[in-house]
Amino acid sequence: MSALYAWLRRNQLLVDGVLALAVALLSIQTLVHGPWIQLPAYVLLVAAVAVRRKVPGTAFCIGAVGGAIQVAGGQLVRAAPLPTDIAMLILLYSVAAYRPRKASVPALLVCLAGSAVAVLVWMSQSTGGPDFLVRVAYATTLFGGFSLLAWVLGDSMRYRRGYYAALEDKAARLEAERHAQAKIAAAAERARIARELHDIVAHHVSVMVVQADGARYALRADPGRAETALTAISATGRQALTEMRRLLGVLRSAGEQSGLAPVPGLGELRELLDQARAAGLEVSYTLTGTPRELPEGAELAAYRVVQESLTNTRKHGGIAATAAVTLRYEPEGLTVEVTDDGIASPVNEPAGHGLAGMRERIAMYGGTVEAGPLPGGGFRVTAHLPSPAAADPPGEQQEEREPDRAGNGIGLGWSGSSGLSGAAR
Repeated sequence: MSALYAWLRRNQLLVDGVLALAVALLSIQTLVHGPWIQLPAYVLLVAAVAVRRKVPGTAFCIGAVGGAIQVAGGQLVRAAPLPTDIAMLILLYSVAAYRPRKASVPALLVCLAGSAVAVLVWMSQSTGGPDFLVRVAYATTLFGGFSLLAWVLGDSMRYRRGYYAALEDKAARLEAERHAQAKIAAAAERARIARELHDIVAHHVSVMVVQADGARYALRADPGRAETALTAISATGRQALTEMRRLLGVLRSAGEQSGLAPVPGLGELRELLDQARAAGLEVSYTLTGTPRELPEGAELAAYRVVQESLTNTRKHGGIAATAAVTLRYEPEGLTVEVTDDGIASPVNEPAGHGLAGMRERIAMYGGTVEAGPLPGGGFRVTAHLPSPAAADPPGEQQEEREPDRAGNGIGLGWSGSSGLSGAAR
């Protein structure tokens, strides 16, 4: 049935042509035996029905002219109305259905006025008696009541068509919005995975490169230190694989189960620092204030800031660079600061992805990140995470310091080209 309706909508001129032919056949016999002066009105009414949906306003005007000709001719030859006059009702319905109300209301008034004129014409042809009353009732009902009914039906059809069009438009907008939201969510997820991959790969690979370079230099002079470096490379690689499995676990289906490592947080910060020291980077650690529990995602963001900062120190700080990590639990939140005393950086160095990833992570939890070179050389990264927890009560402040110390790894502490800017970190 829907296919039939679609075909009818696509072939409106053909359908209206068949309707015009049916209207024409209604008055063939009357025209054959009646006055031919009504023929122009007959032709105009039939032609108007054929184009009623293509140009509804013009078609109604043509029909109105035909009706006027018929009424005028009928006054001259005392002719009765034609069955083809039903075309005026069809034309009025079409105007009300396909044109705005400001165009259909005048058309209704024209039809009502035409009804009044027709009644006067046909009354003047009657001499009274029962036939007079019949003519009055016929003309009033046909041209007055039916005209009003045709307009009401057409206007309600226009309203219903507009209502359905509004529903379809709303559904299309909602569908487009749903697709846009899905694209935004996919882009956000890709950005999150890219940040995780950058942090995991850059950190662990930099450690492995440093240890591999150290092992290569110590292989002949000190096989024991070379073995230690290779062990560190192996452990770092396993840890990288574990974190990669955790990250890629989000892509698994809900039914798959796998042994995923917990999300790293500030509780694993000491292991991160020990790993950096094992790679030959001297790192000091300072904790002030009373530690408070933060959301898991916020702790992961703080952990990644420290991890990325230490990675940048190893990559860009130079051989003798040292780093200092400070965590300050303050009444308004947590401040993470990582500084190093590496080689000063050129100003025009292109930017990398590390700092952008830091800012995106911290901004997700309402925090801010400030990063830049220090006046006397080196680089500083400061991240602040707001905390909804209350301020620390008096007397519970604590401070913990770990002095600068290097681990037992190969103490080369740097791999890659030196002198890169902090802006490229």
